[in-house]
Amino acid sequence: MANEVLLTNKIFLNAALPLLKVIANDVPSLAKKFEKVHCIYQVSALDPSAPEGKYATHFTVNNGEWKVCADKVATNAHIELEFKSMETMNAFFKGKIGPSTLPKMKGIVKKPVEFAAFMMVLLKMSSLLTITEAPADEETQKLAVKCFFYLLSSGISQLNKHGHEGVQDWAKKSPDRVYAWAVDGYPEVSAFLRVKAGKTRSGRGTYKRAMPFFTMRFDSLPSALGILLSTDDMLESTKRGKLIMDGAPEFGAQIGDFMMQVGDYAK
Repeated sequence: MANEVLLTNKIFLNAALPLLKVIANDVPSLAKKFEKVHCIYQVSALDPSAPEGKYATHFTVNNGEWKVCADKVATNAHIELEFKSMETMNAFFKGKIGPSTLPKMKGIVKKPVEFAAFMMVLLKMSSLLTITEAPADEETQKLAVKCFFYLLSSGISQLNKHGHEGVQDWAKKSPDRVYAWAVDGYPEVSAFLRVKAGKTRSGRGTYKRAMPFFTMRFDSLPSALGILLSTDDMLESTKRGKLIMDGAPEFGAQIGDFMMQVGDYAK
């Protein structure tokens, strides 16, 4: 049985936090704040069993250009949110914020402007991933669906890589296949997961090397959010044409189950 604390931490570090780049690039008001920034940001959780004493994801930002280094520790981070354990980091990102879960914040004095910009992106990510109903405006809907697609594809891959029994068993038995998520009319709002010989690789955008084996496709952004936020019934959405499963329905149920498991770890 995989370590549930570790699996949760990997979802946050390697699937959720990389969304900061997407949000910083897609929201004009936030993108503007990083136009002249040169900074290495890091979010980490101390752990004595980790090779470098901590698990971390860091970001190198230069004039608005973001480079994401997931699951990699930077020894030269300018700004760091360092949690005292994986448990406290998990609790913090699940909304249990208090004196016992707050991270040590390093580098604030030297780079207060850069720190403030980073926190604004973190708060935006938190607000997007905790919505309970579809936003009213199309741009926020688009960003939310994109982030959820990326989180789910990366999250399933992380579960496989870090020992989730059900996902690993599925991946080991699977031929070379690509599973995808898409919304009609929004090719930029899409993601995929490739499974081959027990290994998985998530990707953003449309898979172009071949036709995906299975695609969970939605007729609109609100329809996608209805399923992603569990406010719509999957069977009813399928009957009404809001959700189209391009492929065998049994594979849709399987992917849907893994999506729910990622959601459970992230909330």
